[in-house]
Amino acid sequence: MFNRRKFIKASALSAGLLAIDKTSMADAISVHSNKAANFPIVISTWDFGIAANADAWKVLSKGGRSLDAVEQGVWVPEADETNQSVGYGGLPDRDGKVTLDACIMDENGNCGAVLGLEHIKHPISVARKVMEKTPHVMLAGDGALQFALEQGFIKENLLTPSSEKAWKEWLKTAKYEPVMNIENKLYDKAAPQKLPGNQYNHDTIGMLAIDAKGNISGACTTSGMAYKLHGRIGDSPIIGAGLFVDNEIGGATSTGVGEEVVRNVGSFLVVELMRQGYTPEAACKEAVMRIIKKKPETAKNIQVGFLAINKKGEYGAYAIQQGFSYAVCNAEKQDLLIKGKSYY
Repeated sequence: MFNRRKFIKASALSAGLLAIDKTSMADAISVHSNKAANFPIVISTWDFGIAANADAWKVLSKGGRSLDAVEQGVWVPEADETNQSVGYGGLPDRDGKVTLDACIMDENGNCGAVLGLEHIKHPISVARKVMEKTPHVMLAGDGALQFALEQGFIKENLLTPSSEKAWKEWLKTAKYEPVMNIENKLYDKAAPQKLPGNQYNHDTIGMLAIDAKGNISGACTTSGMAYKLHGRIGDSPIIGAGLFVDNEIGGATSTGVGEEVVRNVGSFLVVELMRQGYTPEAACKEAVMRIIKKKPETAKNIQVGFLAINKKGEYGAYAIQQGFSYAVCNAEKQDLLIKGKSYY
C-alpha cells in the first residue's frame, strides 16, 4: 500500500532526479555554448585569404551555410586578375593556355571537382554544379567546359596581357619540364617585400569554414603550377589531397607543389591524424614530415603547406619552407593573418 511516508520519499527522490537532470542539461548547454563560441569561423591560405574570408564572412555572419561561404569566398581570388596563381589572370601552361583546377566539399561528404578547365572564370562554381547536378565527382578538360557552358557559365579569355607577357618572357629560355616555384623567379630577388607568400607571390587558395550550426565545408581552387606541361593536374582538385572534410572530425587543405601532396594523400592524412587526437597544427606538421622523410632532398627545394581546422573550431598550419601564411576570420577579428610554422 502506497502510504504518505512512501509518497513523500518518492517525491523527494523525483525532485532530486529532476535537479540532476536540470544540472546535466545546464552542463550540456554550457559545453555546447563554449564550443559554439568558436563558430562561425573561416580560414584560408595565404595573405589574400583576408579578402576572400571577408566575402565568406558575409554569408556566415548571417547564419548562412558553410558551403555557400567557401564558394563565395574563393570567388574573390578567382576573379582577381592581379593574382597570377588562381583563376582569371593565372599564369598559363607552357603552351600559353590557362587551365584551372578546383574542388568543393560539404558537411555531408558530397564533393565535386573540375580539372584542366579552360575559359571559365569561376571553376569552384562549376565544381559545385558537378557535385549537385551530376552523379560524378570529377569532370576534366573539354568535358568540364562543355558541362559548364550547358549550365550557363560564360566562356571568357582568361589570359590577361600581364600573364601573357610573363609567359612570352619565359619562352625565351623555357625548358621542357616545369620549374618548381617558378613564381619566385618572376620578381627581383633584391626586393624583400616580394618574398613567397605575400601579395606579390602566392599560390592556390584553400578555404575551410564552420557555420553557426557547426557544419564544415571546404573549397580549393588554382590555376596550377606556372608553365606546367599542358594537362598537368596537381593536388587542388583531388579530394583527399588538396582538400578533405569530415564533419565529425574537421577539415584540411593544402598549398604548394601538388605532386608531393598527391603522393601522400595529404589532406585526408591530416584529418585522419586529427581523428587520432592530433591538434590541427600537429597533424599538419606530421603530414609535412611524411613528405620530407620520403624525399628529403626534393623537400629542400619545394614548398608544401597544410592548413586544418577541427570540429571545435581550433585551427593550425605547418609548411616545409618559411613564407606560408594563413588568414582567419571570426566574430572577434575579421582580418587576422598568421605566419605559419615551418620545418626550414
